[in-house]
Parts: sequence; C-alpha cells; structure tokens
Amino acid sequence: MSVLLSRPGAVEATGPDAGVASHYGNPSKEQRLLAEGLAVVDLSHRGVVTVTGPDRLSWLHSLTTQHLLGLAPRTSVETLVLSPKGHVEHALHLVDDGETTWLTTEPGAAPAVVAWLDSMRFMLRVEVADVTQGYAVLGEPVAAESVEGEPVAWVDPWPREVGDTFAYGPPESQHPARGRAWRELVVPRDDLEAAVGDRPLAGTWAAEALRVAAWRPRAGVDTDHRTIPHELDWLRTAVHLQKGCYRGQETVARVRNLGRPPRRIVFLDLDGSGHLLPDPGTELVPVEGGRAVGTLTSVARHAEDGPVGLGVVRYGTDVDLVLLAGDVSAAQTPIVLPERPVRRERPSAPRPPGPR
Repeated sequence: MSVLLSRPGAVEATGPDAGVASHYGNPSKEQRLLAEGLAVVDLSHRGVVTVTGPDRLSWLHSLTTQHLLGLAPRTSVETLVLSPKGHVEHALHLVDDGETTWLTTEPGAAPAVVAWLDSMRFMLRVEVADVTQGYAVLGEPVAAESVEGEPVAWVDPWPREVGDTFAYGPPESQHPARGRAWRELVVPRDDLEAAVGDRPLAGTWAAEALRVAAWRPRAGVDTDHRTIPHELDWLRTAVHLQKGCYRGQETVARVRNLGRPPRRIVFLDLDGSGHLLPDPGTELVPVEGGRAVGTLTSVARHAEDGPVGLGVVRYGTDVDLVLLAGDVSAAQTPIVLPERPVRRERPSAPRPPGPR
C-alpha cells in the first residue's frame, strides 16, 4: 500500500489499481491539473523489473515484439510478451540506462514476468530481478526522455507509429491522442514523497479518464486470454513487423497479412443520465436486442466528456450500431475500422440460344 494514501482526502482505488489513490477528494479538478501538466499520479503499485548483463538487449529482442538491438541509452520503447499463439500476456514499458534495462509492468505482473524471463535465460549473460519492493513509479504529463544523473523515465510513445509497423486506427496526425505527453518516473521507494515534492497529486481516476480518451489500451484491463495486438491497434507502438523470430510472431504476421483480426476495439460514449455506470466486463448488446457483440473493458468519468469507455467487439460489428452495456446506452466510435465489404455484381446467366 502506497505511503501517499496517507495524504489528506485520499480514497483508495479498487480493482487493478488497489493500493494507490483513486482520487484525493476532487477527481475533476485533479484531471484538469493533470491535463495541464501540473499534477503527478501515484503509480507505485506497478511492478518494476531490472535486467542486467551484456546480453540483455539482444536477449529481450529475441523474446518480445519490439526491435531492441542497438537501443540507445534513455530511449523508451513499448514491447509485448505474447503466448505461442500470439495472445498478449504482458505489456512491458522498457528503457535502458546503458547498464540496466528497466521494465515496468501492470500491478502484480512482475513475479510472472520474472519467472518467465528466468525460464528463458539458458546460457546467456543476463540477470533478472523483481525490484518492486525497492522502487516505485510516478506518472506525469511530460514527453521528455530523462538524461544521465536523473531518475530513469519511460516516455509513452502512444499514438506514434514506432519503427516498421502498421496502424489499424487513424494516423497520428488525426488521432485524438496526438501531442499526448506521458511518462513513468522510476524512483527509489523511500524517495517517493520527495519525488512528488510540492506538486499536486492526481489519482488513478484522472489518469484512467485521460487514457481512455486517448484510446490507449491497457494490459489486463482491455485484454483477455484471447487478445492479439491487432485488435487493440497495439501494433502502432509495440510491434516491429520486420524483426527476427519471437514467440507469437507467426500469428502477428498471419493476421497482419490477412488484415482481419477477430475483434476490434471501440471508444464508447456512455449515457451519464443515471447515477451508476456499468462495470468492466459487462456485455455489449445491440440496443434493438439480439446477441452480445462484445464486452465493455474500461470505464471512466472524464471531466469534460462525461462517462466514457473502451470496449472490444466482433470485427464485423456495424460501426453505426448503438450498444447497451447493461441498462446504459453506449455510442461507439470505431478505433480499428472494419473493412467494408465490396459489393460485387453477380454475373447474369447466359441466355439460352433461340428466338428472343
């Protein structure tokens, strides 16, 4: 549990963000301060993993989805750990300081990441450690990479198209998150309060609202055991399409070549006229009735846009279809846009010979 939960007004979050503050008494104000670049978010529940040794980057390059060979010190990248069938298992926020590769993970995921990496070491010169007990993470709306002498920081590349990749959603110039600034600062846990200093604190309520508004997927929240990166437009920041073999690459290449992932992510404007919002995991059903077409994955209250969410629906779901999440209507904005089928005229049968 974070030491910053002792701050006045702190209300602990639930679900995947338990252990840090959801808000400190005024989530709307906190979100505005965060959007203006003035506040900082306690993310000390995130996992922190280090990889050391001369083979660390080439080794991680061979195991994960992003191109890591020759990565310059203090350069941030995002990379995924996939299952053999190409399903997303972990999203790793990675930055190397020239001697150590730092990874931050979703809350509670560090032990599993370390266990899997240890199982893949073989004879390579690498050492993996879960240092979550000694280091904490702060989120701040800054786009600058850290420099030598400063704490290590991971800068989020979203929504930029990184390297040789492909975007299933709009290009960066048309993306709602264009110009977005966000980074994770890794600091010794004992120095957490000093690192915050006199800056105002914002809770995960505010951070999640900005994430959802940016269409930014989150592992363990917008993913399930079947998720492949294409469905969430995650190729744009985390997958290099022309690198060497890694676990799950066959699925990445096959689906990219076919161009049709089984599902796709959508942004949802939720009806806020009621007091309650649906929970993540609620099925998305056409308002006219019928079978569910997907699942609500993220829910947030945005200071300006009101209740919003992300959902994953079947690839062929009509983009104009209004959905229901429980009793709450949800108007969808497609992120991964399905290909519209081309109407082909059926050739007419030849006329039999004879008089007309």
